[in-house]
Amino acid sequence: MLRNLLLALLAATFAVGCAHDSRTRDDTAYLGGFRHQAQPQRANFDNVSYWDGDNVSGAPSVKINLGEQRAYFYKGGELVGISVVSTGREGFGTNAGNFHIIQKDKDHVSSRFGDYLNADGSILKKEIDRDKDPMPKGARYDGAKMPFFMRIVGGTGMHEGFLPGYPASHGCIRMPGFMAQKFFENVNVGTPVSITN
Repeated sequence: MLRNLLLALLAATFAVGCAHDSRTRDDTAYLGGFRHQAQPQRANFDNVSYWDGDNVSGAPSVKINLGEQRAYFYKGGELVGISVVSTGREGFGTNAGNFHIIQKDKDHVSSRFGDYLNADGSILKKEIDRDKDPMPKGARYDGAKMPFFMRIVGGTGMHEGFLPGYPASHGCIRMPGFMAQKFFENVNVGTPVSITN
């Protein structure tokens, strides 16, 4: 009986001691900094996108699946890359159909979407649509950057952009930067692009 009481007291002492153990506190300083605390992510984590086509030959083609929010890159019919994408949101849907790359522009800037800036370069009005938002007097237009732009039809193309994990663009197909660069480097004007629902 006495032995069981001593064991219970000893267990309680360890339990209380562990509750205040500095090794388990979030504000404990370690040699490399503080213990990692989970931070909210700005965009979904991408564990899908990959490229394996540098040493593969064959005619390029791209297939984009709007429902999956994925782009598939083929060389000679062989799948060599997959990219997560963010396509057109409601009211700005990305059109399905069969297209071709009609223009490539590594440093493309939108002629329609962007910001209005003051004379000193500060933002006067953010995320404007030039078709709907008149430019204030004295302001200047700063078009949205669309690196590695691959135009497929009208104002729609594939390019590097923000990926929230769902359709959020004005119709373009946004991709992570490293994938937009790989697609850009491996397509030509005339490369077929198929977009399906």
